[in-house]
Amino acid sequence: MIEPHTPAPPRVRPDREPPRQGPARLPVRPDTGRFLVLACVFVCAACGLVYELELVAFASYLMGDSVTQASVVLSVMVFAMGIGSLAAKRLRRFAAAGFAALEATLALVGGCSAMALYAVFAWTGGWGGLWADGPRFLLVAFSLAIGLLIGAEVPLLMELIQRVRRQDAGGAVADLFAADYVGALVGGLAFPFLLLPFLGQLTSSLLTGGINVVAGAALVLGLFRRDLTCRARCLLLVANITVLGVLASAAVLVDDFERAARQAVYGDDARVAVRTGLQEIVLTGGTDGRPLDLYLDGRLRFEGRDERRYHEALVQPAMSGPHARVLILGGGDGLAAREALGHPGVRRVDVVALDPGLVRLARTHPALSRLNGHAFGDPRAHVATEEAFQWLRGAPPATYDVVVADLPDPGITASTKLYSQEFYGLARRALAPGGRLVVHAGPVATRPRVFWTVEATMRAAGLHTASYRVDGRDTGLTAGPDRTAGTSRAPRDWGFVLAGVDTRPPLRLDRQQPPPRTLTQAELTADGREAERTRVAGLRASTLVHPRY
Repeated sequence: MIEPHTPAPPRVRPDREPPRQGPARLPVRPDTGRFLVLACVFVCAACGLVYELELVAFASYLMGDSVTQASVVLSVMVFAMGIGSLAAKRLRRFAAAGFAALEATLALVGGCSAMALYAVFAWTGGWGGLWADGPRFLLVAFSLAIGLLIGAEVPLLMELIQRVRRQDAGGAVADLFAADYVGALVGGLAFPFLLLPFLGQLTSSLLTGGINVVAGAALVLGLFRRDLTCRARCLLLVANITVLGVLASAAVLVDDFERAARQAVYGDDARVAVRTGLQEIVLTGGTDGRPLDLYLDGRLRFEGRDERRYHEALVQPAMSGPHARVLILGGGDGLAAREALGHPGVRRVDVVALDPGLVRLARTHPALSRLNGHAFGDPRAHVATEEAFQWLRGAPPATYDVVVADLPDPGITASTKLYSQEFYGLARRALAPGGRLVVHAGPVATRPRVFWTVEATMRAAGLHTASYRVDGRDTGLTAGPDRTAGTSRAPRDWGFVLAGVDTRPPLRLDRQQPPPRTLTQAELTADGREAERTRVAGLRASTLVHPRY
């Protein structure tokens, strides 16, 4: 026989749940109060997603490899949200005060996270050793802290919404998560389309923190103030004003902070710092005998002392043979175009560059335009500002004698599709009979597997390849485009793959043209043999759906 349920004696809680409080004494009607709680859920969800996207974007900018950084941020944050939800169970008896304190802490941590990451990157990133990984450790720490705080919001908001008007748990959860998900949608769209392009990463995170702290304080001190003692209200008011003051002060000083951090990263002679819609462009040097250096999103694209050796090694071997029409994919700095236009047999050079801001700088900046030989002022040069993959899909077939892929390093996630079998298939289609394609494939000595994966991918696209490597001659910097700022002891070399449509092209220089300043035929032949000694066999091609870099 089943015994009827016997209620627990007073003050005995077998499930250890906190005692339920009575309805909150609200200054507004319950329906209005309920709407205000859900509105706060909406705002907090939008702020939380902005913090998350800001960490992913800033980590990708500072450390590269956006897939890895996004995976780290998302996985750590989701894990921390679960821990935060469990930890918040103990705060439900003090839901109003706990939520206000939680939002103030979240606003301070999330709002200042971008500045802290940039500061560690700028002032300790060049120290080497463990300090070089400081931004990565800080990224995990911020992901963990923000995830804990966001996860603790839900139990407290559930308690508050039930205090306004008691309803079944399923209905309350549905309303709460509906507001949460819609807020996340708004925050997710606002970050790339409004905050980032108009305010930048630092100001965006600070503004988001300000909105976050105001929303939390307004809900608790406005709607649930009767749940708090006078002392608690004063403490919360002082804490929220302090956090808001810190964020506002940081926003006022953000330009000075950014200039100081940029100087720490690039040195004292930064001449130009431009934020386009796609990247940050910084030019340093170029005066008093110092070489001109170009940085794109914190990575050294070229260093003035060694750029000619790199660009001559990239372009000159491909120009041996017919070269009336040349296509350059990338190369918005105009340096590859300079090498191609130096051949009198060239009738047209098409440059497909993604960032119009870089092309504009290459045209107009005196030092950079002088370095590229005023290539974009040559009537034979034509520039299209478009993504290379998309441009190739619409390119006329069998048009170009030479295609030069002067693209970011294959190890950067955003460039993966530009080193895929599909991309090389499109490039092969654009080549005329007897045409050649040359690709920068990353350093051979330090990353042979990446280099030979590029070569295997080109062969899978039906091209016949010849590989070679060239030593860099600068000191203290890893050679090749998209080097991270700072020093490196890695071997300094560039790896290239030259490919033909019909047959394997010979590694030789154009005999009808004066020899390059930094490369001889004997060196090029030896460089081909040296690269072949590092061959890694059995590698598979990289494709759009299965990248292997």
